[in-house]
Amino acid sequence: MLYYYWLILLSTIRSSIPRKTLGFIVNPVAGMGGVVGLKGTDGRQTLQQAIALGAKPIAAERAEIFLTELLSAKSYLKLVVGAGGMGENTAKKLGYVCNVIGETKTETTSEDTQTVAKAIVEEGIDLLVYCGGDGTTRDIQKVVGMKLPALGVPTGVKMHSALFAINPQAAARVVIQYLWSGLPVQEAEVMDINEQAFREGHLSAELYGYMLSPFEPHLIQGNKLESPITENEVENQAAIALYIIEEMQQGIIYVVGPGTTTRTVADLLDQKKTLLGVDLFLDKKIIAQDVNEKQILEQLNNRPAKILITPIGGQGFIFGRGNQPISAKVIRQVGIGNIIIIATKSKLDRLNHLRVDTGDVALDAEFRGQGVRVIFDYKTTQRMAVE
Repeated sequence: MLYYYWLILLSTIRSSIPRKTLGFIVNPVAGMGGVVGLKGTDGRQTLQQAIALGAKPIAAERAEIFLTELLSAKSYLKLVVGAGGMGENTAKKLGYVCNVIGETKTETTSEDTQTVAKAIVEEGIDLLVYCGGDGTTRDIQKVVGMKLPALGVPTGVKMHSALFAINPQAAARVVIQYLWSGLPVQEAEVMDINEQAFREGHLSAELYGYMLSPFEPHLIQGNKLESPITENEVENQAAIALYIIEEMQQGIIYVVGPGTTTRTVADLLDQKKTLLGVDLFLDKKIIAQDVNEKQILEQLNNRPAKILITPIGGQGFIFGRGNQPISAKVIRQVGIGNIIIIATKSKLDRLNHLRVDTGDVALDAEFRGQGVRVIFDYKTTQRMAVE
């Protein structure tokens, strides 16, 4: 659908639009800590741990989705890319004209990202696109600063920064609109968290600076907003939790995602849930804490199950941000009809719709084809669209 939209757009302007140069960087290891439950992949030790747990690279796949969505504009684009797995391999696979920066390496570091980003900017580009998470964003920001606009293709585990498109397809659409149709530029916050503290259940996000980025509020996710700690909020969370507990069924495994609203369910059951991890409940008791995708699938083993999640404040993501152990494989086994979404009134007031970015294009399309029910108070629900 988007492909034809871009063809129509380009056909109306091709006579007057010059060739554009796009910088493109891929962090090959971005996102590998997600489904294995590590909540990030920063640092060599964490990467090795992720690999030991069975993590597979996902960045190249996400990069390919992005560049595939740009194929309608390939004749008008020149790419300046990082060598090897940092962009070159994917771009050449799809037939793009490339200027390759740096040397091909079997292992890359944050220093490599910074070096390649600096060199790409010096080549003279119109826009820099990168595939990674908040760690990659910080690396880019260190050398690019406010020199030119940048856009993130969401590929990491942590994505609190305001430069990310909602998915790779949306990123391609932003590129088309920015380069040839015109989009305003805003100063976007570069955020990141302390991964070690995050793994220990402490969320501490810090502002590291700003970068310029195209502004399109429907296609770019914006900042994650924290839930207010007020008496009304706490009471609302308790009312939701009480209803969920009353509705819990015996013999069904509940895959419970991160968040303060889901944790309130555990608190009322006198169970100690991990705030930032995914836990499994059976008969109103926790049977496994801070699980990864493999552990979830082993426990499910085709048994009846439900997924209990809450959207990310301000962004509206129900899957694909911070709860990657609840992967597309897990969702398909449980079934879309067995997903329970809970959110407080204040969170819903700041959301016009919900979002999904599971990494499975077909599954995402299934979500977008229907509204979903959201519980926002005791026995009180509303339907919301998914985009």
